[in-house]
Amino acid sequence: MPHLFLIVLTAILATDLLWWWRADRLLRPLHHAFWWRLLIGLFMGGQVALVLWILGGRVLADSILGRPPQLLSAAAYLWHLLILPAAWALVVTTGIVFRVWRSGRRFAMRTAIGRQDASAAAGPDPFGPTAPGSSWAHAPVRADGAGATATRRQFLGMLTAVTPALITGGGVAYSRSQLRRFRIRSMGLTLPGLPPGLDGLRIALVSDLHVGTFTSGQAVRRIVEETSRLDADLVLLPGDLINNSLADLSDALDAVSNMQSRHGSYLCLGNHDLIEDGAELVRRARARVPLLVDESRVVPIRGHLVQLLGLPWNHDEHRIASSVRRLGRQMTPGAFPILLAHHPHAFDAAAAVGIPLTVSGHTHGGQLMLSDSVGFGPLLYRYWSGLYRKPEHNDAALVVSNGVGNWFPLRTGAPAEIIYLTTSVRSVAKCPKRKRKRGYRRFSLRPGTAIRR
Repeated sequence: MPHLFLIVLTAILATDLLWWWRADRLLRPLHHAFWWRLLIGLFMGGQVALVLWILGGRVLADSILGRPPQLLSAAAYLWHLLILPAAWALVVTTGIVFRVWRSGRRFAMRTAIGRQDASAAAGPDPFGPTAPGSSWAHAPVRADGAGATATRRQFLGMLTAVTPALITGGGVAYSRSQLRRFRIRSMGLTLPGLPPGLDGLRIALVSDLHVGTFTSGQAVRRIVEETSRLDADLVLLPGDLINNSLADLSDALDAVSNMQSRHGSYLCLGNHDLIEDGAELVRRARARVPLLVDESRVVPIRGHLVQLLGLPWNHDEHRIASSVRRLGRQMTPGAFPILLAHHPHAFDAAAAVGIPLTVSGHTHGGQLMLSDSVGFGPLLYRYWSGLYRKPEHNDAALVVSNGVGNWFPLRTGAPAEIIYLTTSVRSVAKCPKRKRKRGYRRFSLRPGTAIRR
């Protein structure tokens, strides 16, 4: 692992330095080149310093320097994980297209010259445009094209060098307000096999808290307040309690302990929980909250038993299915089972073993979505946000939350959320999509301010 970390750190720094060198070369021919190069140098030097601060000096930073301010962290994440890769992809693509176009143009020019040579060898055409005395034969060649081309190239070079940095700044400004918002999405859910006594069971689904870099302090307190205000029967947290550092675990566990509900809060593990030291996280969390790792907990509610099954984290679907089958053998006869699974692809195996409801997170709703069906969500996952059904398995249900916290500072089309589930044994008519979208409230961190209703 240390070797892998060193390789990643070196690759990131090398990519930064390579872009810096390329941008500097593009800016040298400009008027006032010194100031342009200085601005890019400050930006890229800052990015290199942030990499060393966040990654290379992670242990020292936590104890001596502290973490970078949230906006600086947002700039580093946006630049290295989104804008710089996109910029390189665009440069490489346009470079290939330009070379293909230039090769085609050269081929066409050589073909035309060959035809002209053949025509000259055959003798002049007295009726053609190149006959002696024709103005076409003596058309002057433009001599000012080179200067215009150079100016155009300088302008395009400036755009290539400066635009990514400007986009980064815009993304940071936008993320500043975005990181302070989440919504409460209400969702009615009909579950075949639900005991009549559990009709109207209320579940607050609080996935992907990611307490740490981008979710801390007032943001966490606001999440706790709004979750408690729902007065749910159960609070379910399907993974990614912290972002990566065990230094944030105490604050995260305080948040879970302070979430008020009628029958408690229950957790399973996510991939971010295991980044630093998964065994230590499990040990410390179990001392304070009900963390379910490849095990279950039976909770009496209104005279009926609800069995919560906690799936351990795994990204391999074969291992996920094996873990689900193992948990399935723990199901208590007469209890209504609910699976907490961080990865939503556990749904296939869960439905197959007869688990009627699976709650999940992990996808962040696709994080960057252009529409409901275009973006990273459907590109990476079969299930990425909202409600899914398996009619062939007694209409088993999966609910995937966008997550209420953030590991990355920018979302598009996938707002942070707490899902408020109300279960039902009755069949209800499906609401039009237009009306379903109105069934949530979006909150900012300003107490008492509703952004959207």
